[in-house]
Amino acid sequence: MTTQLVVWTVVLVIALGVHLAAERKRFFGRVLYKMVASTAFVAIALAGGARETPYGRWVLLALALCWIGDWLLAYEDQVLFLIGLFGFLGAHGALMYAFWHTGVNPVWAGAAALAVLMPAGLVARWLKPHVSREMRVPVFAYVAGISVMVVLAAGAVGAGGPPILLPGAVLFYVSDIFVGRQRFVCPGYANTILGLPLYYSAVWCLAVSVSRFVL
Repeated sequence: MTTQLVVWTVVLVIALGVHLAAERKRFFGRVLYKMVASTAFVAIALAGGARETPYGRWVLLALALCWIGDWLLAYEDQVLFLIGLFGFLGAHGALMYAFWHTGVNPVWAGAAALAVLMPAGLVARWLKPHVSREMRVPVFAYVAGISVMVVLAAGAVGAGGPPILLPGAVLFYVSDIFVGRQRFVCPGYANTILGLPLYYSAVWCLAVSVSRFVL
């Protein structure tokens, strides 16, 4: 498994690097490079035995939904963006169930809830003037969903789950801020160059957590 992890991690990093370079110049094939990177994190989970435990299967489902979301959000279309948003919301739901399945330490979860409450409120307030009325419900539902995902990840770690869950959840949260900034506030390459490495680091952590989980 270690060899496969290294190989697929190298594939992810190279594909992401090529995608970032291609995105800068809007080169043809940039979506393909991104999807190679996304396929790599699914492969890492499979190599880690994702199909062998309930936890792994839920994480695998989440990563598959992320793969679909990555594909849809690669195109600048509002309908595809909305479908992709629901895909990622489904991914967070699957992750929440996976974390819940490991057991949740209420003290850790409570501390995380207090820590995430203010950032979530600030993000929602920041986005509100820039989001159209019809998009507010799904966008704010997404902010709430990813916040709960972070809380449950912290609770799962506190209950003995893989420690790598917490940086994965937090990095996912931060990367989504750049998605919101790109889509609603201030589009630009800065969002891509900062947000995508954070996102792929997050899903890498989640994919690797499958092999660290003990049923």
